[in-house]
Amino acid sequence: MMLASRDTVVAAILDFLGRGDLLPLDEVRAALEHEIDAAGPDALVSLKERLAADAGWAYYPPDPLARGLHHLLADRFLERGSTVVGLPALDALGPGPLTIFANHLSYADANVVDVLLERAGAGVLARRLTAIAGPKVFTSRARRFSSLCFGTIKVPQSAEVSSGEAQLNARELARAARQAIDVALGRLDAGDALLLFGEGTRSRTASMQPMLSGVARYLDRPGTWVLPAGLTGPESLFPVDSASVHPARITMRIGRPIRAAELLGHAGGNRRDTVDAIGLAVAELLPMSYRGAYADAARFPSAAAALSRTRQS
Repeated sequence: MMLASRDTVVAAILDFLGRGDLLPLDEVRAALEHEIDAAGPDALVSLKERLAADAGWAYYPPDPLARGLHHLLADRFLERGSTVVGLPALDALGPGPLTIFANHLSYADANVVDVLLERAGAGVLARRLTAIAGPKVFTSRARRFSSLCFGTIKVPQSAEVSSGEAQLNARELARAARQAIDVALGRLDAGDALLLFGEGTRSRTASMQPMLSGVARYLDRPGTWVLPAGLTGPESLFPVDSASVHPARITMRIGRPIRAAELLGHAGGNRRDTVDAIGLAVAELLPMSYRGAYADAARFPSAAAALSRTRQS
């Protein structure tokens, strides 16, 4: 039974990769089998249970075997030169809850953040990650498998960003959103680092979309820090309209940490200006072609002023 279950998992991974022309699949198969066997039968059972779990708008813990398999595969898909830039910015973080805001390019974004931080020597931070994920992540076994590399909080999506899965009426949406926020704040209290893609949905052009004002609610814990991060390359690793991954060079740039309370204060408590200020901070870390809605800071005078004053304080 153990062997059959292992073979099923390996076959599903290889089918998803679908790169027989570029990957030595026999070598990959052997590496996957070795990783699973080394983890033991209990790890495989746990993985299968996690794949099928549905606790609603709640926290889903990471799975060690899934994480190990993803890091093994990352060695074959992250091209040489994939790196983290600006890692010393982490030294400026003080005590308190941590939220990481990044631009959103593909379903692989959180996996990329996890792998690159681990490789860069920031494994302690990587293993604290809890990603905020929409319901679509939970509708595909492949996407669900990818999300098990880190903690995940399933959150509802509003009609403006939902693609049709798990749409709720206004009352249900508000109730589910409040529940997810409470879960997220609880994870911050537990020491997790929330990974947020504030645009709410992947960009189809690789350029940034406006941040959703609702993500400001994740900043409500006293002492919360915002760490801006800019990603380039994930759109080639796992394109929006592709069913499989492709080798790509990925760069993650980390910006100067921001005290959320100070930013909110300088924004006069305006959540729209607060999230736009975060959007501008992320955009500064990206090439101009990626900045999209935040390419021109002059379009956001209040947000830009709040960000500037926060950095000077």
